[in-house]
Amino acid sequence: MPTTTTHTPVHQLARYGYAPFLLIGLNGIGFALTAAGAPKILLLLVLATAIGASFLVERVIPYDPEWNTDHQDTTRDRIHVAVNETLILASVAAIPALAAIVPAPGIWPDRWPLLLQVLAAILIADLGITLVHLASHKIGVLWRFHAVHHSVTRFYGLNGLMKHPLHQTVEMAAGVAPLILLGLPVDVASVLALAVAIQLLLQHSNADYRVGPARYVLALNAGHRFHHLKWAGVGDVNFGLFTLIWDHLLRTYSYDPARRFTSDHLGMAAKPDYPTGYLRQLSYPFTSEGACHPTPTPSPSSADPGDAVRHAIKGPRAM
Repeated sequence: MPTTTTHTPVHQLARYGYAPFLLIGLNGIGFALTAAGAPKILLLLVLATAIGASFLVERVIPYDPEWNTDHQDTTRDRIHVAVNETLILASVAAIPALAAIVPAPGIWPDRWPLLLQVLAAILIADLGITLVHLASHKIGVLWRFHAVHHSVTRFYGLNGLMKHPLHQTVEMAAGVAPLILLGLPVDVASVLALAVAIQLLLQHSNADYRVGPARYVLALNAGHRFHHLKWAGVGDVNFGLFTLIWDHLLRTYSYDPARRFTSDHLGMAAKPDYPTGYLRQLSYPFTSEGACHPTPTPSPSSADPGDAVRHAIKGPRAM
């Protein structure tokens, strides 16, 4: 069973300090660097620190020690991260050109303090990404590409960016396009890009960290594991990237503090043999096998009695 029983000062510091260190500390450093006009490349050093901290804490307080071992997916996931993080950075770099093509109406609150601008950008982006994420579980053509992300059978920081690049592009466009139309400044976009990367590390982390009641509002790993349950309908919950606010409003929120997870609960019950190689994952959504075909899928009540809670929501992943 995945569990962490150690209670040394180091473990306690990691358990309660890791999330604030990334959410407040590293995001705060990125914010301060940007506000001071520092070169944007320094944000990559902040991201590298976040990745290093993720790997370290996952080994100090693992939720499941087995998820720290290679499942013949480490190299593939690193390629996904490199490609998709490059797409995120490219989208930020393209903002001045896009602003020239699509003049903003001048309603972005650029006179607000930078911190408030960043928080506003996060909330707006979170709504757009949440809606596309939800649509990706309902619309077959989107699910074809989103299924790449749901093929994971372990939770650790890097698989937050284990996504098909086309779906990554669609998701980011949904989050960023409204901001560009409002006149999003490049500095705000840079801090937002760092926040997205840090959030994905936290959301898919194998670290057994704690955030108290904030777990009901912030889209972190405790809630996001429910999103990766492999049964159709059961995993169609908790779509938010930054927050669970929109999930509460959309009635797609689900959480049970007593629920424990193993690799047997993750992935896709309808496609247990989903391709695992990087190039095959890129091409698979374009093949007939990558479509949604009716396939008998064990119901949560028969496969795992603890998962009957959300079986009412249907979508293409049921196929």
